[in-house]
Amino acid sequence: MKRSICLSLLVCLLPAPALAEPADLILKSNHVLRMASHRPEPAEPLAIAIKDGRIVWMGSHADAAAHAGEETQRIDYGDKAILPGFIDAHGHIVGVGMYATLANVASPPVGPVNTIEDLQNTLRAYIKDEAIPAGEWVIGRGYDDSLIAEQRHPDRDDLDAVSAEHPIALIHVSGHLMAANSRALARGGITAESEDPLGGIIRRRPGSREPDGVLEETAMAPLRGFANTVNKDPIAAVGAALDIYASFGLTTAQDGAANPELVRVLEQAGQAGALVMDVVAYPVGMVEPARVARDHAFGSYEHRLKIGGIKLFLDGSPQGKTAYLTKPYHVPPHGQAASYRGYPTIPQPAVDALVKAYLDARIPILAHANGDAAADMLIDAVAAADPKHDHRTVMIHAQTLREDQITRMKTLNMVPSYFSAHTFYWGDWHRDSVLGPERGSRISPMASTRERGMIFTVHNDAPVVPPDTIRLLWASTNRRTRSDQILGAEQRLSTYDALRAMTLYGAYQNFEEDSKGSLEIGKLADIAVLSENPLNIPVEDLLRLGVEATYSHGVQIYPR
Repeated sequence: MKRSICLSLLVCLLPAPALAEPADLILKSNHVLRMASHRPEPAEPLAIAIKDGRIVWMGSHADAAAHAGEETQRIDYGDKAILPGFIDAHGHIVGVGMYATLANVASPPVGPVNTIEDLQNTLRAYIKDEAIPAGEWVIGRGYDDSLIAEQRHPDRDDLDAVSAEHPIALIHVSGHLMAANSRALARGGITAESEDPLGGIIRRRPGSREPDGVLEETAMAPLRGFANTVNKDPIAAVGAALDIYASFGLTTAQDGAANPELVRVLEQAGQAGALVMDVVAYPVGMVEPARVARDHAFGSYEHRLKIGGIKLFLDGSPQGKTAYLTKPYHVPPHGQAASYRGYPTIPQPAVDALVKAYLDARIPILAHANGDAAADMLIDAVAAADPKHDHRTVMIHAQTLREDQITRMKTLNMVPSYFSAHTFYWGDWHRDSVLGPERGSRISPMASTRERGMIFTVHNDAPVVPPDTIRLLWASTNRRTRSDQILGAEQRLSTYDALRAMTLYGAYQNFEEDSKGSLEIGKLADIAVLSENPLNIPVEDLLRLGVEATYSHGVQIYPR
């Protein structure tokens, strides 16, 4: 990793000549975490001078006055902590904005739904409050069969009881399943005669081919587009989503599965000045690679938007029980045999061809692989492609990685990005239903990765869960479930290691470690200010942290 790290604290803090021009902004704190080292370092009392969006000087509080002019803004944060801005290693910024306009049928702490009846009442209230005319779509987001008392998906009968006049489609919290009523199924042309598509399943009524309303993976395709039509002002929605991100100290956002329409939304938002932070987009690359390469300019920012690479999908969701495993699910989903292991989205030869084409073209790859069988597919494809350049292929979620797979990923210079928030949101479900106690305790094996000296990141996958960086930090260090049990104590991270995965390593994943991820002279002034020094807080109390301010390129974007 190429980084300009100060050789010693003494050298970093030696008085320096005044800058040729006064700084635009000088920030001071008694607790500055530079995050510039692989080794844990304490916070320091430092002043940071910023000019034209970059850090131009760092030193003692006493020497800061030499770099100020009449127009220089000066802020002393005292005992509040200054850190590099957090980097979204994986999420869907456009989805966060658009989901805000949909019916919230999630369970606590994200939404109000604990039962099927709660879900139905929430939808009825939404239809009434939004005055949605008969025949218009009703889209809900975030239902979670693992948290609903009935422990099942709502089916077409449940949703027909809400309304037979509106087509209703509910997006599962994972984004990998959907529940639809009869009118929605009819709009999508999904009938008893419909065959299961490659990489997807249309669930059926018992003893019948009649769809029961639950659609898995690619079977959702006929209904997916309708969710986007509900939002009438997508650019404003993106702006609102970025405000949410900024409130959590994030300074680089991601849209990790952008179709052409969503890329256009981001381009228009950038041209309108609505992108207050950098956004890295990864168009879905499951089509012919030459066309993807032709349609996108990779690698540089324009109006705060960069096309960072492509996104591949190799399997589904573990909590939705569509992820592709090498061993059967602990409790198989409805209608499946005890031997059920999930399934891949595309076959191995297709994965091999796509990975080789993109690596040969030097286009970075983010590949969704939740199950260890899907992880094998990606690792095998990268090994077969045998890239000779610094490719940094990222395995998104990587939830069930085995020890042998982590070792192979290190050899191949791959980067696992762990959905470590799962340990809280679905840890109990993984242990008791999805994977069983032994495999469940190993989800997101962060410590095993750290022990190998590997670079890895952690993420929230918003809007699957909110882009709450503080809860992500707490989940990665505690691994406490909703029932307050520890899930895999041996895989917990230290606070410093978790922060590094959210800052410096996030920059590395994006090939941006020379400009982001640590507080160093010459780097962008992307900064988060926390209510106190996280290294001084017991890990169990990290949720008490608050984000006080966020700066992107030296401009305060939260609060504003």
